[in-house]
Amino acid sequence: MTLPSPGLVLPLPALGRSPRRRVGLLGGSFNPAHDGHIHIAREALKRLDLDEVWLLVSPQNPLKSARDMAPLTARLAGAKARCAVDARIHALALETMMGTRYTADSLALLRRRFPKTRFVWLMGADNLGQIHRWQNWRSIFHAMVIAVFARPAYDVKALAGKAARALSTARVAPSRARSLATFDPPAWTFFPVRHHPASATRLRALTKRAKPKRSAR
Repeated sequence: MTLPSPGLVLPLPALGRSPRRRVGLLGGSFNPAHDGHIHIAREALKRLDLDEVWLLVSPQNPLKSARDMAPLTARLAGAKARCAVDARIHALALETMMGTRYTADSLALLRRRFPKTRFVWLMGADNLGQIHRWQNWRSIFHAMVIAVFARPAYDVKALAGKAARALSTARVAPSRARSLATFDPPAWTFFPVRHHPASATRLRALTKRAKPKRSAR
């Protein structure tokens, strides 16, 4: 597959609107996309006064096995189908379009491409707990402001983890976070939102169990 150059004009959903918009970025494998992702996106729209949320469907998470990963086309189609419930939420394969592999590189390129857009990186508490394993993870906190959303069984450990402790002085109280998009990074907040039970791991397990077993001959 031939990837476009980093300087291309990306066919994004908000082009043509005011460049001074607030956009939340929710990255992930979306293997598969589920209502929990839409739950976080809608909470972000409401709590951060965002204009849009983009679901960034990654070609392959470097920390995850490719063995159980559905093709990008299938994961992107599933994410787009979930986004149909809200016109402000869009699913995109930006990393494939830009030719980037790591989040730090993707965010740096997006900031250069859209210098007037106020981006907020969105993630669940599960990712906050292991972001210190990501490539150039500290540069992510210095590239964009970050909003973290509660996830079942991850919150306490994530808030006591390496990244949260290292950036403790940059943490913003939820009561001040509605204007987080206007802050200069590093700045991050944690929203103790209602936990959503959906899990991609559980959905894949249910799909496997539902498949009919081949009979022995």
